[in-house]
Amino acid sequence: MTYFNEFLDGDLRSDVFNNPEKIKEAADIIQKLHLIAQELPFDRFADVKAKIASKYHDLERQLIQEFTNAQRTGEIGRMREVAAVLLHFKGYAHCVDVYIKQCQEGAYMSNDIFEDTAVLCQRVNKQVGEVFCSPETVMAKLIQSIFDNQLQAHVKEKLDEARHSDVEQYLKNLYDLYSRTTLLTNKLAEFNLGSDKHTFLSRLIKNIFSMYLENYIEMERQYLQSRSAMILQRYYDSKNHQKRPLGSGSIQELKERIRQRTNLPLGPSIDTHGETLLSQEVVVNLLQETRRAFERCHKLSDPADLSRNAFSIFLLLVDHLCVDHIDYALEIGLSAIPSADAKNANLYFLDVVQQANTIFHLFDKQFNDHLMPLISSSPKLTECLHKKKEVIEQMEVKLDTGIDRTLNCMVGQMKHILATEQKKTDFRPEDENNVMIQYTTACSKVCVYVSWQVERVRRSMDGKNVDTVLAELGVRFHRLIHEHLQQFTYSSMGGMLAICDVAEYRRCAKDFRVPLVLQLFDTLHALCNLLVVAPDNLKQVCSGEQLTNLDRNLLHTFVQLRADYRSSRLGRHFT
Repeated sequence: MTYFNEFLDGDLRSDVFNNPEKIKEAADIIQKLHLIAQELPFDRFADVKAKIASKYHDLERQLIQEFTNAQRTGEIGRMREVAAVLLHFKGYAHCVDVYIKQCQEGAYMSNDIFEDTAVLCQRVNKQVGEVFCSPETVMAKLIQSIFDNQLQAHVKEKLDEARHSDVEQYLKNLYDLYSRTTLLTNKLAEFNLGSDKHTFLSRLIKNIFSMYLENYIEMERQYLQSRSAMILQRYYDSKNHQKRPLGSGSIQELKERIRQRTNLPLGPSIDTHGETLLSQEVVVNLLQETRRAFERCHKLSDPADLSRNAFSIFLLLVDHLCVDHIDYALEIGLSAIPSADAKNANLYFLDVVQQANTIFHLFDKQFNDHLMPLISSSPKLTECLHKKKEVIEQMEVKLDTGIDRTLNCMVGQMKHILATEQKKTDFRPEDENNVMIQYTTACSKVCVYVSWQVERVRRSMDGKNVDTVLAELGVRFHRLIHEHLQQFTYSSMGGMLAICDVAEYRRCAKDFRVPLVLQLFDTLHALCNLLVVAPDNLKQVCSGEQLTNLDRNLLHTFVQLRADYRSSRLGRHFT
Protein backbone atom coordinates (compact mmCIF):
# COMPACT_ATOMS: atom_id res chain seq x y z
CA MET A 1 0.00 0.00 0.00
CA THR A 2 3.04 2.28 0.44
CA TYR A 3 3.53 2.48 -3.34
CA PHE A 4 -0.21 2.99 -3.90
CA ASN A 5 -0.19 5.89 -1.41
CA GLU A 6 2.66 7.52 -3.30
CA PHE A 7 0.52 7.50 -6.46
CA LEU A 8 -2.41 8.76 -4.38
CA ASP A 9 -0.28 11.65 -3.08
CA GLY A 10 1.25 12.24 -6.47
CA ASP A 11 4.79 11.99 -5.09
CA LEU A 12 6.81 8.93 -6.17
CA ARG A 13 9.53 9.03 -3.54
CA SER A 14 10.59 5.38 -3.50
CA ASP A 15 13.99 4.62 -4.97
CA VAL A 16 12.52 1.77 -7.06
CA PHE A 17 10.67 4.31 -9.24
CA ASN A 18 13.61 6.66 -9.65
CA ASN A 19 16.57 4.30 -10.05
CA PRO A 20 17.00 3.03 -13.65
CA GLU A 21 18.87 0.03 -12.27
CA LYS A 22 15.70 -1.10 -10.50
CA ILE A 23 13.41 -1.00 -13.54
CA LYS A 24 12.66 -4.71 -13.19
CA GLU A 25 11.41 -4.27 -9.58
CA ALA A 26 9.49 -1.15 -10.61
CA ALA A 27 7.85 -3.04 -13.45
CA ASP A 28 6.78 -5.83 -11.14
CA ILE A 29 5.25 -3.32 -8.71
CA ILE A 30 3.50 -1.21 -11.36
CA GLN A 31 2.09 -4.29 -13.04
CA LYS A 32 0.47 -5.35 -9.74
CA LEU A 33 -0.75 -1.79 -9.01
CA HIS A 34 -2.23 -1.67 -12.51
CA LEU A 35 -4.26 -4.79 -11.81
CA ILE A 36 -5.47 -3.36 -8.46
CA ALA A 37 -6.37 0.02 -10.01
CA GLN A 38 -8.62 -1.70 -12.56
CA GLU A 39 -10.80 -2.92 -9.69
CA LEU A 40 -11.25 0.56 -8.12
CA PRO A 41 -14.37 2.67 -8.85
CA PHE A 42 -13.65 5.27 -11.48
CA ASP A 43 -15.49 8.23 -9.87
CA ARG A 44 -13.47 8.20 -6.64
CA PHE A 45 -10.07 7.02 -7.97
CA ALA A 46 -9.96 8.46 -11.45
CA ASP A 47 -6.85 10.51 -10.75
CA VAL A 48 -4.81 7.71 -9.17
CA LYS A 49 -5.90 5.25 -11.86
CA ALA A 50 -4.62 7.67 -14.51
CA LYS A 51 -1.27 8.13 -12.73
CA ILE A 52 -0.78 4.37 -12.38
CA ALA A 53 -1.70 3.84 -16.06
CA SER A 54 0.71 6.58 -17.10
CA LYS A 55 3.54 5.02 -15.13
CA TYR A 56 2.58 1.58 -16.48
CA HIS A 57 2.90 2.77 -20.09
CA ASP A 58 6.05 4.72 -19.33
CA LEU A 59 7.76 1.68 -17.85
CA GLU A 60 6.46 -0.44 -20.71
CA ARG A 61 8.07 1.95 -23.23
CA GLN A 62 11.31 1.93 -21.26
CA LEU A 63 11.39 -1.85 -21.19
CA ILE A 64 10.71 -2.13 -24.94
CA GLN A 65 13.45 0.42 -25.60
CA GLU A 66 15.82 -1.50 -23.38
CA PHE A 67 14.94 -4.72 -25.21
CA THR A 68 15.56 -2.95 -28.52
CA ASN A 69 18.97 -1.71 -27.38
CA ALA A 70 19.92 -5.13 -26.09
CA GLN A 71 18.89 -6.73 -29.39
CA ARG A 72 21.03 -4.27 -31.37
CA THR A 73 24.06 -4.98 -29.20
CA GLY A 74 23.42 -8.71 -29.17
CA GLU A 75 22.95 -9.00 -25.38
CA ILE A 76 20.92 -12.20 -25.35
CA GLY A 77 20.83 -12.42 -21.53
CA ARG A 78 19.43 -8.91 -21.13
CA MET A 79 16.90 -9.55 -23.95
CA ARG A 80 15.70 -12.67 -22.16
CA GLU A 81 15.44 -10.82 -18.84
CA VAL A 82 13.46 -7.91 -20.27
CA ALA A 83 11.22 -10.20 -22.32
CA ALA A 84 10.36 -12.16 -19.17
CA VAL A 85 9.31 -8.93 -17.43
CA LEU A 86 7.30 -7.73 -20.42
CA LEU A 87 5.52 -11.05 -20.65
CA HIS A 88 2.98 -9.80 -18.08
CA PHE A 89 2.52 -6.45 -19.80
CA LYS A 90 0.06 -5.66 -22.56
CA GLY A 91 3.02 -4.42 -24.61
CA TYR A 92 4.60 -7.88 -24.79
CA ALA A 93 3.18 -8.35 -28.29
CA HIS A 94 4.74 -5.03 -29.29
CA CYS A 95 8.06 -6.28 -27.95
CA VAL A 96 7.79 -9.32 -30.25
CA ASP A 97 6.88 -7.04 -33.18
CA VAL A 98 9.96 -4.91 -32.52
CA TYR A 99 12.10 -8.03 -32.34
CA ILE A 100 10.70 -9.31 -35.64
CA LYS A 101 11.18 -5.96 -37.35
CA GLN A 102 14.78 -5.63 -36.19
CA CYS A 103 15.57 -9.23 -37.18
CA GLN A 104 14.76 -8.39 -40.79
CA GLU A 105 16.86 -5.23 -40.94
CA GLY A 106 19.71 -5.87 -43.38
CA ALA A 107 18.61 -9.46 -43.93
CA TYR A 108 17.65 -8.99 -47.58
CA MET A 109 20.84 -7.76 -49.19
CA SER A 110 21.24 -10.33 -51.99
CA ASN A 111 19.06 -10.88 -55.08
CA ASP A 112 17.68 -14.16 -53.72
CA ILE A 113 14.84 -13.44 -51.34
CA PHE A 114 14.19 -17.14 -50.72
CA GLU A 115 17.75 -17.92 -49.70
CA ASP A 116 17.87 -14.78 -47.57
CA THR A 117 14.67 -15.85 -45.82
CA ALA A 118 15.99 -19.35 -45.13
CA VAL A 119 19.23 -17.96 -43.67
CA LEU A 120 17.34 -15.40 -41.56
CA CYS A 121 14.93 -17.97 -40.13
CA GLN A 122 17.76 -20.40 -39.41
CA ARG A 123 19.59 -17.70 -37.45
CA VAL A 124 16.52 -16.44 -35.58
CA ASN A 125 15.37 -19.97 -34.73
CA LYS A 126 18.52 -20.47 -32.69
CA GLN A 127 17.97 -17.17 -30.86
CA VAL A 128 14.26 -17.17 -30.02
CA GLY A 129 14.58 -20.18 -27.74
CA GLU A 130 17.15 -18.29 -25.66
CA VAL A 131 15.07 -15.10 -25.48
CA PHE A 132 11.37 -15.94 -25.37
CA CYS A 133 9.43 -18.40 -23.28
CA SER A 134 7.19 -19.33 -26.27
CA PRO A 135 9.68 -19.43 -29.17
CA GLU A 136 7.31 -21.29 -31.52
CA THR A 137 4.85 -18.36 -31.38
CA VAL A 138 7.57 -15.83 -32.17
CA MET A 139 8.92 -17.93 -35.07
CA ALA A 140 5.46 -18.33 -36.54
CA LYS A 141 4.87 -14.57 -36.27
CA LEU A 142 8.22 -13.83 -37.93
CA ILE A 143 7.44 -16.18 -40.82
CA GLN A 144 3.97 -14.71 -41.24
CA SER A 145 5.49 -11.22 -41.34
CA ILE A 146 7.97 -12.28 -44.03
CA PHE A 147 5.24 -13.90 -46.15
CA ASP A 148 2.78 -11.03 -45.75
CA ASN A 149 5.34 -8.38 -46.62
CA GLN A 150 8.61 -9.29 -48.37
CA LEU A 151 7.43 -12.38 -50.23
CA GLN A 152 4.02 -10.99 -51.12
CA ALA A 153 5.60 -7.84 -52.57
CA HIS A 154 8.24 -9.85 -54.45
CA VAL A 155 5.65 -12.15 -56.04
CA LYS A 156 3.39 -9.26 -56.96
CA GLU A 157 6.26 -7.40 -58.63
CA LYS A 158 7.33 -10.44 -60.65
CA LEU A 159 3.85 -11.47 -61.77
CA ASP A 160 1.60 -8.47 -62.18
CA GLU A 161 3.49 -6.80 -65.01
CA ALA A 162 4.17 -9.99 -66.99
CA ARG A 163 0.59 -11.16 -66.55
CA HIS A 164 -0.65 -8.79 -69.23
CA SER A 165 2.46 -8.27 -71.35
CA ASP A 166 4.23 -11.65 -71.62
CA VAL A 167 2.17 -14.75 -70.80
CA GLU A 168 5.10 -17.12 -71.37
CA GLN A 169 7.27 -15.24 -68.87
CA TYR A 170 4.32 -14.96 -66.49
CA LEU A 171 3.82 -18.75 -66.45
CA LYS A 172 7.56 -19.35 -66.02
CA ASN A 173 7.69 -16.83 -63.15
CA LEU A 174 4.57 -18.27 -61.51
CA TYR A 175 5.99 -21.79 -61.66
CA ASP A 176 9.40 -20.69 -60.38
CA LEU A 177 8.02 -18.52 -57.56
CA TYR A 178 5.50 -21.11 -56.42
CA SER A 179 8.11 -23.88 -56.55
CA ARG A 180 10.66 -21.89 -54.59
CA THR A 181 8.03 -20.82 -52.06
CA THR A 182 6.93 -24.40 -51.42
CA LEU A 183 10.58 -25.45 -51.17
CA LEU A 184 11.11 -22.68 -48.63
CA THR A 185 8.12 -23.81 -46.56
CA ASN A 186 9.51 -27.35 -46.54
CA LYS A 187 12.65 -25.94 -44.89
CA LEU A 188 10.62 -23.81 -42.49
CA ALA A 189 8.55 -26.85 -41.50
CA GLU A 190 11.66 -28.18 -39.77
CA PHE A 191 11.28 -25.46 -37.12
CA ASN A 192 8.94 -25.59 -34.14
CA LEU A 193 5.97 -23.46 -35.26
CA GLY A 194 3.25 -24.95 -33.13
CA SER A 195 1.10 -28.06 -33.38
CA ASP A 196 -0.43 -27.42 -36.84
CA LYS A 197 2.50 -25.92 -38.68
CA HIS A 198 1.75 -27.57 -42.05
CA THR A 199 -1.72 -26.04 -42.18
CA PHE A 200 -0.23 -22.71 -41.11
CA LEU A 201 2.40 -22.75 -43.87
CA SER A 202 -0.12 -23.90 -46.50
CA ARG A 203 -2.36 -20.98 -45.59
CA LEU A 204 0.54 -18.53 -46.01
CA ILE A 205 1.21 -19.88 -49.53
CA LYS A 206 -2.48 -19.70 -50.39
CA ASN A 207 -2.71 -16.09 -49.22
CA ILE A 208 0.03 -15.11 -51.68
CA PHE A 209 -0.85 -17.23 -54.72
CA SER A 210 -4.60 -17.86 -54.63
CA MET A 211 -5.42 -14.93 -56.92
CA TYR A 212 -2.91 -16.22 -59.48
CA LEU A 213 -3.82 -19.90 -59.27
CA GLU A 214 -7.57 -19.58 -59.61
CA ASN A 215 -7.34 -18.93 -63.36
CA TYR A 216 -3.97 -20.61 -63.98
CA ILE A 217 -5.21 -23.42 -66.26
CA GLU A 218 -7.06 -21.01 -68.55
CA MET A 219 -3.89 -19.01 -69.11
CA GLU A 220 -1.89 -22.22 -69.56
CA ARG A 221 -4.26 -23.50 -72.23
CA GLN A 222 -4.43 -20.14 -74.03
CA TYR A 223 -0.65 -19.91 -74.11
CA LEU A 224 -0.19 -23.52 -75.24
CA GLN A 225 -2.83 -23.05 -77.93
CA SER A 226 -1.22 -19.93 -79.40
CA ARG A 227 2.36 -21.18 -78.98
CA SER A 228 1.64 -24.51 -80.69
CA ALA A 229 -0.18 -22.82 -83.56
CA MET A 230 2.78 -20.46 -84.01
CA ILE A 231 5.29 -23.35 -84.09
CA LEU A 232 3.27 -25.09 -86.80
CA GLN A 233 2.68 -21.96 -88.86
CA ARG A 234 6.37 -21.03 -88.73
CA TYR A 235 7.24 -24.48 -90.10
CA TYR A 236 4.76 -24.34 -92.98
CA ASP A 237 5.91 -20.81 -93.81
CA SER A 238 9.52 -22.03 -93.98
CA LYS A 239 8.37 -24.62 -96.54
CA ASN A 240 6.37 -22.02 -98.49
CA HIS A 241 3.42 -24.29 -97.94
CA GLN A 242 -0.09 -22.91 -97.83
CA LYS A 243 -2.00 -25.31 -95.64
CA ARG A 244 -4.88 -26.83 -97.58
CA PRO A 245 -8.32 -27.32 -96.04
CA LEU A 246 -8.94 -31.05 -96.04
CA GLY A 247 -12.27 -32.08 -97.51
CA SER A 248 -14.66 -33.72 -95.11
CA GLY A 249 -17.94 -33.56 -97.00
CA SER A 250 -19.77 -36.54 -98.46
CA ILE A 251 -18.51 -35.90 -102.02
CA GLN A 252 -14.90 -35.84 -100.84
CA GLU A 253 -15.40 -38.98 -98.78
CA LEU A 254 -17.01 -40.74 -101.76
CA LYS A 255 -14.08 -39.77 -104.00
CA GLU A 256 -11.64 -41.09 -101.43
CA ARG A 257 -13.45 -44.42 -101.13
CA ILE A 258 -13.53 -44.82 -104.93
CA ARG A 259 -9.88 -43.87 -105.16
CA GLN A 260 -8.90 -46.38 -102.47
CA ARG A 261 -10.77 -49.23 -104.15
CA THR A 262 -10.03 -48.51 -107.79
CA ASN A 263 -6.89 -46.30 -107.77
CA LEU A 264 -8.65 -43.97 -110.19
CA PRO A 265 -7.18 -40.44 -110.09
CA LEU A 266 -10.26 -38.44 -109.14
CA GLY A 267 -9.21 -34.82 -109.44
CA PRO A 268 -5.65 -33.52 -109.52
CA SER A 269 -3.20 -35.30 -107.23
CA ILE A 270 -1.07 -33.10 -104.99
CA ASP A 271 2.60 -32.81 -105.90
CA THR A 272 4.58 -32.32 -102.70
CA HIS A 273 7.95 -32.71 -104.48
CA GLY A 274 8.83 -35.51 -102.07
CA GLU A 275 8.26 -33.29 -98.99
CA THR A 276 6.68 -35.27 -96.14
CA LEU A 277 5.44 -32.13 -94.34
CA LEU A 278 6.53 -33.79 -91.10
CA SER A 279 9.24 -32.19 -89.00
CA GLN A 280 10.97 -33.78 -86.03
CA GLU A 281 12.04 -30.31 -84.91
CA VAL A 282 8.41 -29.19 -84.85
CA VAL A 283 7.45 -32.33 -82.94
CA VAL A 284 10.22 -31.84 -80.38
CA ASN A 285 9.19 -28.20 -79.88
CA LEU A 286 5.52 -29.12 -79.41
CA LEU A 287 6.42 -31.89 -76.96
CA GLN A 288 8.76 -29.60 -75.01
CA GLU A 289 6.08 -26.95 -74.66
CA THR A 290 3.60 -29.59 -73.54
CA ARG A 291 6.10 -31.13 -71.12
CA ARG A 292 6.61 -27.74 -69.46
CA ALA A 293 2.84 -27.30 -69.32
CA PHE A 294 2.48 -30.71 -67.61
CA GLU A 295 5.19 -29.75 -65.09
CA ARG A 296 3.45 -26.45 -64.30
CA CYS A 297 0.10 -28.22 -64.15
CA HIS A 298 1.47 -30.71 -61.64
CA LYS A 299 2.86 -27.97 -59.41
CA LEU A 300 0.16 -25.30 -59.74
CA SER A 301 -3.09 -27.26 -59.94
CA ASP A 302 -5.29 -27.94 -56.96
CA PRO A 303 -5.09 -31.71 -56.30
CA ALA A 304 -8.82 -32.00 -56.99
CA ASP A 305 -8.34 -30.41 -60.44
CA LEU A 306 -5.01 -31.99 -61.40
CA SER A 307 -6.22 -34.87 -63.57
CA ARG A 308 -8.83 -32.71 -65.33
CA ASN A 309 -6.26 -29.99 -66.05
CA ALA A 310 -3.70 -32.51 -67.29
CA PHE A 311 -6.29 -34.05 -69.61
CA SER A 312 -7.12 -30.64 -71.10
CA ILE A 313 -3.41 -30.11 -71.86
CA PHE A 314 -3.23 -33.57 -73.43
CA LEU A 315 -6.17 -32.73 -75.70
CA LEU A 316 -4.29 -29.66 -76.97
CA LEU A 317 -1.28 -31.86 -77.76
CA VAL A 318 -3.54 -34.23 -79.66
CA ASP A 319 -5.05 -31.34 -81.63
CA HIS A 320 -1.77 -29.75 -82.66
CA LEU A 321 0.62 -32.69 -82.93
CA CYS A 322 -1.64 -35.53 -83.99
CA VAL A 323 -4.37 -33.75 -85.95
CA ASP A 324 -2.85 -30.51 -87.27
CA HIS A 325 0.59 -31.98 -88.05
CA ILE A 326 0.70 -35.78 -88.39
CA ASP A 327 -2.84 -36.35 -89.66
CA TYR A 328 -2.52 -33.43 -92.07
CA ALA A 329 0.73 -34.85 -93.45
CA LEU A 330 -0.92 -38.26 -93.84
CA GLU A 331 -3.84 -36.74 -95.75
CA ILE A 332 -1.51 -34.81 -98.05
CA GLY A 333 0.67 -37.91 -98.42
CA LEU A 334 -2.35 -40.03 -99.38
CA SER A 335 -3.43 -37.44 -101.93
CA ALA A 336 0.05 -37.44 -103.45
CA ILE A 337 0.24 -41.20 -104.00
CA PRO A 338 0.01 -41.72 -107.78
CA SER A 339 -2.22 -44.29 -109.46
CA ALA A 340 -0.92 -47.84 -109.76
CA ASP A 341 -0.21 -47.48 -113.48
CA ALA A 342 1.93 -44.32 -113.08
CA LYS A 343 5.44 -44.68 -114.48
CA ASN A 344 8.53 -43.93 -112.34
CA ALA A 345 6.27 -42.85 -109.47
CA ASN A 346 7.86 -41.14 -106.45
CA LEU A 347 6.74 -43.39 -103.61
CA TYR A 348 7.68 -40.97 -100.86
CA PHE A 349 4.76 -42.09 -98.66
CA LEU A 350 7.17 -44.60 -97.10
CA ASP A 351 9.17 -41.59 -95.85
CA VAL A 352 5.95 -40.32 -94.26
CA VAL A 353 5.51 -43.71 -92.61
CA GLN A 354 9.07 -43.67 -91.27
CA GLN A 355 8.75 -40.20 -89.76
CA ALA A 356 5.26 -40.88 -88.43
CA ASN A 357 6.57 -43.99 -86.62
CA THR A 358 9.36 -41.96 -85.03
CA ILE A 359 6.86 -39.31 -83.93
CA PHE A 360 4.52 -41.95 -82.51
CA HIS A 361 7.34 -43.25 -80.30
CA LEU A 362 8.06 -39.71 -79.01
CA PHE A 363 4.35 -39.07 -78.43
CA ASP A 364 3.97 -42.37 -76.57
CA LYS A 365 7.03 -41.67 -74.42
CA GLN A 366 5.66 -38.29 -73.33
CA PHE A 367 2.28 -39.87 -72.59
CA ASN A 368 3.91 -42.43 -70.29
CA ASP A 369 6.56 -40.19 -68.72
CA HIS A 370 4.66 -36.95 -68.14
CA LEU A 371 0.90 -37.50 -68.40
CA MET A 372 0.46 -40.90 -66.75
CA PRO A 373 1.86 -39.82 -63.35
CA LEU A 374 -0.75 -37.03 -63.23
CA ILE A 375 -3.79 -39.19 -64.08
CA SER A 376 -2.86 -42.76 -63.11
CA SER A 377 -4.99 -42.80 -59.96
CA SER A 378 -7.95 -40.81 -61.32
CA PRO A 379 -11.05 -41.58 -63.41
CA LYS A 380 -9.43 -39.55 -66.23
CA LEU A 381 -7.02 -42.42 -66.87
CA THR A 382 -9.61 -44.41 -68.83
CA GLU A 383 -10.59 -41.32 -70.82
CA CYS A 384 -6.96 -40.55 -71.70
CA LEU A 385 -6.17 -44.10 -72.75
CA HIS A 386 -9.31 -44.21 -74.88
CA LYS A 387 -8.44 -40.92 -76.58
CA LYS A 388 -4.89 -42.05 -77.27
CA LYS A 389 -6.11 -45.38 -78.69
CA GLU A 390 -8.69 -43.60 -80.85
CA VAL A 391 -6.15 -41.16 -82.28
CA ILE A 392 -3.54 -43.82 -83.03
CA GLU A 393 -6.10 -46.14 -84.63
CA GLN A 394 -7.36 -43.35 -86.91
CA MET A 395 -3.82 -42.63 -88.06
CA GLU A 396 -3.00 -46.31 -88.45
CA VAL A 397 -5.96 -46.65 -90.83
CA LYS A 398 -4.49 -43.89 -93.00
CA LEU A 399 -1.01 -45.38 -92.78
CA ASP A 400 -2.38 -48.77 -93.80
CA THR A 401 -4.29 -47.19 -96.69
CA GLY A 402 -1.20 -45.33 -97.86
CA ILE A 403 1.01 -48.40 -97.56
CA ASP A 404 -1.53 -50.50 -99.49
CA ARG A 405 -1.67 -47.96 -102.31
CA THR A 406 2.12 -47.61 -102.27
CA LEU A 407 2.43 -51.39 -102.67
CA ASN A 408 0.02 -51.16 -105.60
CA CYS A 409 2.31 -48.57 -107.16
CA MET A 410 5.34 -50.81 -106.61
CA VAL A 411 3.58 -53.71 -108.31
CA GLY A 412 2.46 -51.33 -111.06
CA GLN A 413 6.09 -50.31 -111.64
CA MET A 414 7.16 -53.96 -111.78
CA LYS A 415 4.37 -54.60 -114.27
CA HIS A 416 5.58 -51.65 -116.36
CA ILE A 417 9.16 -53.02 -116.38
CA LEU A 418 7.94 -56.47 -117.43
CA ALA A 419 5.68 -55.06 -120.13
CA THR A 420 8.50 -52.90 -121.52
CA GLU A 421 11.44 -55.26 -121.23
CA GLN A 422 10.00 -58.79 -121.63
CA LYS A 423 9.84 -60.01 -125.26
CA LYS A 424 7.89 -63.01 -126.48
CA THR A 425 11.06 -64.25 -128.13
CA ASP A 426 12.73 -64.43 -124.70
CA PHE A 427 10.97 -67.72 -124.07
CA ARG A 428 10.74 -68.92 -127.65
CA PRO A 429 14.10 -67.96 -129.16
CA GLU A 430 14.61 -68.30 -132.90
CA ASP A 431 17.92 -70.08 -132.33
CA GLU A 432 17.46 -72.61 -129.54
CA ASN A 433 21.17 -73.40 -129.57
CA ASN A 434 22.44 -69.86 -129.14
CA VAL A 435 20.97 -68.67 -125.80
CA MET A 436 23.84 -67.22 -123.78
CA ILE A 437 22.10 -65.31 -120.95
CA GLN A 438 21.52 -66.55 -117.39
CA TYR A 439 18.20 -64.72 -117.04
CA THR A 440 16.25 -62.13 -119.00
CA THR A 441 16.76 -58.36 -118.90
CA ALA A 442 13.20 -57.92 -117.59
CA CYS A 443 13.91 -60.27 -114.69
CA SER A 444 17.15 -58.48 -113.87
CA LYS A 445 15.53 -55.02 -113.79
CA VAL A 446 12.55 -56.22 -111.74
CA CYS A 447 14.85 -57.83 -109.16
CA VAL A 448 16.92 -54.64 -108.85
CA TYR A 449 13.73 -52.61 -108.36
CA VAL A 450 12.27 -55.08 -105.82
CA SER A 451 15.49 -55.25 -103.77
CA TRP A 452 15.54 -51.47 -103.58
CA GLN A 453 11.91 -51.32 -102.42
CA VAL A 454 12.48 -54.06 -99.80
CA GLU A 455 15.31 -51.99 -98.35
CA ARG A 456 13.09 -48.89 -98.32
CA VAL A 457 10.40 -50.77 -96.41
CA ARG A 458 12.96 -51.91 -93.84
CA ARG A 459 14.15 -48.32 -93.34
CA SER A 460 10.62 -46.98 -93.03
CA MET A 461 9.18 -49.36 -90.46
CA ASP A 462 10.08 -51.31 -87.37
CA GLY A 463 9.14 -54.42 -85.47
CA LYS A 464 6.43 -56.70 -86.80
CA ASN A 465 5.27 -54.02 -89.25
CA VAL A 466 8.30 -54.78 -91.44
CA ASP A 467 7.38 -58.47 -91.73
CA THR A 468 3.71 -57.71 -92.29
CA VAL A 469 4.31 -55.24 -95.12
CA LEU A 470 7.06 -57.33 -96.74
CA ALA A 471 4.80 -60.40 -96.60
CA GLU A 472 2.08 -58.46 -98.42
CA LEU A 473 4.54 -57.06 -100.98
CA GLY A 474 6.02 -60.53 -101.46
CA VAL A 475 2.62 -62.12 -102.08
CA ARG A 476 1.77 -59.43 -104.65
CA PHE A 477 5.20 -59.77 -106.24
CA HIS A 478 4.65 -63.53 -106.57
CA ARG A 479 1.14 -63.08 -107.96
CA LEU A 480 2.44 -60.66 -110.60
CA ILE A 481 5.24 -63.01 -111.74
CA HIS A 482 2.88 -65.99 -111.63
CA GLU A 483 0.36 -64.21 -113.89
CA HIS A 484 3.11 -62.72 -116.07
CA LEU A 485 4.63 -66.12 -116.89
CA GLN A 486 1.25 -67.40 -118.07
CA GLN A 487 1.24 -64.87 -120.94
CA PHE A 488 3.92 -66.69 -122.94
CA THR A 489 4.48 -69.90 -124.89
CA TYR A 490 7.66 -71.74 -124.01
CA SER A 491 10.00 -73.75 -126.15
CA SER A 492 12.33 -76.18 -124.44
CA MET A 493 15.13 -73.61 -124.17
CA GLY A 494 12.60 -70.88 -123.31
CA GLY A 495 11.33 -73.01 -120.47
CA MET A 496 14.88 -73.35 -119.16
CA LEU A 497 15.24 -69.57 -119.27
CA ALA A 498 11.92 -69.16 -117.44
CA ILE A 499 13.26 -71.49 -114.74
CA CYS A 500 16.42 -69.35 -114.54
CA ASP A 501 14.26 -66.20 -114.22
CA VAL A 502 12.18 -67.73 -111.42
CA ALA A 503 15.36 -68.88 -109.68
CA GLU A 504 16.55 -65.25 -109.75
CA TYR A 505 13.14 -64.07 -108.50
CA ARG A 506 13.43 -66.66 -105.72
CA ARG A 507 16.91 -65.37 -104.81
CA CYS A 508 15.40 -61.89 -104.64
CA ALA A 509 12.54 -63.23 -102.48
CA LYS A 510 15.07 -64.37 -99.88
CA ASP A 511 15.70 -60.69 -99.10
CA PHE A 512 12.14 -60.48 -97.76
CA ARG A 513 13.06 -62.91 -94.94
CA VAL A 514 9.44 -64.06 -94.96
CA PRO A 515 9.04 -67.88 -95.10
CA LEU A 516 5.67 -67.66 -96.90
CA VAL A 517 7.11 -65.60 -99.77
CA LEU A 518 10.02 -67.96 -100.25
CA GLN A 519 7.65 -70.93 -100.19
CA LEU A 520 5.50 -69.34 -102.91
CA PHE A 521 8.50 -68.88 -105.19
CA ASP A 522 9.71 -72.42 -104.43
CA THR A 523 6.35 -73.68 -105.66
CA LEU A 524 6.49 -71.42 -108.73
CA HIS A 525 9.95 -72.76 -109.51
CA ALA A 526 8.58 -76.30 -109.30
CA LEU A 527 5.70 -75.35 -111.61
CA CYS A 528 8.15 -74.00 -114.17
CA ASN A 529 9.81 -77.43 -114.28
CA LEU A 530 6.64 -78.56 -116.06
CA LEU A 531 7.71 -76.39 -118.99
CA VAL A 532 10.82 -78.48 -119.71
CA VAL A 533 10.22 -81.99 -118.36
CA ALA A 534 10.15 -84.77 -120.95
CA PRO A 535 6.57 -85.70 -121.96
CA ASP A 536 6.97 -89.25 -120.70
CA ASN A 537 8.03 -88.01 -117.24
CA LEU A 538 5.29 -85.36 -116.91
CA LYS A 539 2.89 -87.49 -114.91
CA GLN A 540 5.64 -88.49 -112.47
CA VAL A 541 6.75 -84.87 -111.93
CA CYS A 542 3.15 -83.75 -111.29
CA SER A 543 2.99 -86.31 -108.51
CA GLY A 544 6.24 -85.07 -106.95
CA GLU A 545 6.49 -83.71 -103.41
CA GLN A 546 6.21 -80.02 -104.33
CA LEU A 547 3.32 -80.33 -106.80
CA THR A 548 1.18 -83.19 -105.53
CA ASN A 549 -0.96 -80.96 -103.29
CA LEU A 550 -1.62 -78.32 -105.96
CA ASP A 551 -4.86 -78.04 -107.91
CA ARG A 552 -4.51 -80.16 -111.08
CA ASN A 553 -6.11 -77.34 -113.08
CA LEU A 554 -3.17 -75.12 -112.12
CA LEU A 555 -0.71 -77.82 -113.23
CA HIS A 556 -2.61 -78.23 -116.49
CA THR A 557 -2.52 -74.44 -117.05
CA PHE A 558 1.28 -74.41 -116.89
CA VAL A 559 1.63 -77.46 -119.12
CA GLN A 560 -0.58 -75.75 -121.71
CA LEU A 561 2.08 -73.00 -122.00
CA ARG A 562 4.49 -75.47 -123.66
CA ALA A 563 5.04 -75.10 -127.42
CA ASP A 564 4.77 -78.87 -127.79
CA TYR A 565 1.51 -79.13 -125.82
CA ARG A 566 -0.55 -80.17 -128.85
CA SER A 567 2.11 -81.99 -130.80
CA SER A 568 3.04 -84.15 -127.83
CA ARG A 569 -0.63 -84.59 -126.80
CA LEU A 570 0.18 -83.52 -123.22
CA GLY A 571 -3.46 -82.84 -122.37
CA ARG A 572 -4.08 -86.59 -122.08
CA HIS A 573 -2.27 -86.56 -118.72
CA PHE A 574 -5.04 -84.37 -117.20
CA THR A 575 -8.16 -86.09 -118.54
